[in-house]
Amino acid sequence: MMALEGLRVLDLTRVLAGPYATMILADLGADVVKIELPGVGDDSRGFGPYTNGESAYFMSLNRNKRSMTLNLKSPRGKQIFRELVPLFDVLVENYRPGTLDKLGLGYEVLHDLNPRLIYAASSGFGRTGPYSRRPAYDAVVQAMGGLMSITGQENGEPTRVGTSIGDITAGLFTVIGILSALRVRESTGQGQVVDVAMLDCQVAILENAIARYAVTEEIPRPQGNRHPSIVPFEPFDTQDGQLMVAAGNDGLWVRLCNALGRSDLATNPRFETNPLRNTHYSELRPILAEIFRNNTTAVWQTLLENAGIPVSPINNVAQVMQHPQVLAREMLVRLAHPVAGEMTVPGIPVKLSDTPGALRMPAPTLGQHTEALLGELLGYTPDQVAEFYAEDAL
Repeated sequence: MMALEGLRVLDLTRVLAGPYATMILADLGADVVKIELPGVGDDSRGFGPYTNGESAYFMSLNRNKRSMTLNLKSPRGKQIFRELVPLFDVLVENYRPGTLDKLGLGYEVLHDLNPRLIYAASSGFGRTGPYSRRPAYDAVVQAMGGLMSITGQENGEPTRVGTSIGDITAGLFTVIGILSALRVRESTGQGQVVDVAMLDCQVAILENAIARYAVTEEIPRPQGNRHPSIVPFEPFDTQDGQLMVAAGNDGLWVRLCNALGRSDLATNPRFETNPLRNTHYSELRPILAEIFRNNTTAVWQTLLENAGIPVSPINNVAQVMQHPQVLAREMLVRLAHPVAGEMTVPGIPVKLSDTPGALRMPAPTLGQHTEALLGELLGYTPDQVAEFYAEDAL
């Protein structure tokens, strides 16, 4: 048994934020039925790189789902959709707000069809506010939400985070919202709307940047790889590379000084506490930098690990995919796709002891399960499905 086994999810999402959310639900056991536009499918099917014509981007976000095509602009397509809604617990979409309302398939209509339905909407700016109907992509919300303004090298240009963190955080918060709404439904029997905005999520993860500005009224700026409040908490050049060092409290600072052979630094009145190290950062940083340049990354890593200091070289993706801890935690899994062949995908990060998730099937080809789903869920025969295709409903 899996944690979300028995939960049915109707997935109208595309590209990243929504598919990431529904993938998490699917990984934990939900039966996710992905509704895609006939002939085109999820926009990300058009994003490279490709393997035998199949998008690796799409495949990385849509495992454990079944795909059926459905034209929601056609009368027959709308009819089939209305028939499906009462059979599902959750509907997830990431259209611009108002899109499904224009099709006559907004929340009020769907709630009448299924009062228990959790309607989760992930969009750029949410269902309210002056920006609600505006389009958005990850880079736009990273810029608008302040994240780029605190990312990058000191005195350098604001920088986009290397992954699409605007989409990914929206996906994560969407899952949290869905699970919360399902918990409420257990006692009320009623569904509700889960409204998640990418911009809201960016503001939510600014963490101490907002606190710092609220207290000091100083606008946070990019500080490179150093932590704005903790010292030392940044990478240092070694003889042959770089090593990220995170001495996150005064106890670790003492251990670090001893491991570096500089116990005098721990008792230096300028550096004894973290606030003092922050105040005297410009004096401390060159001292530590000179020490680290005297040996290799591997030597320092061994010394500091033995002292209990959190450290790591800065791994590239190839090194991550060979990392023994990553492999031991089954965070890289091979899936066999019917067209693309074998593909490596990230594993499931939520490890449940009694009801673990599983990678049960690869991402579907476009409309792969249309006929089977219409038969299984609604009892339509192959001949009827053929008629629907002829009507351009599928």
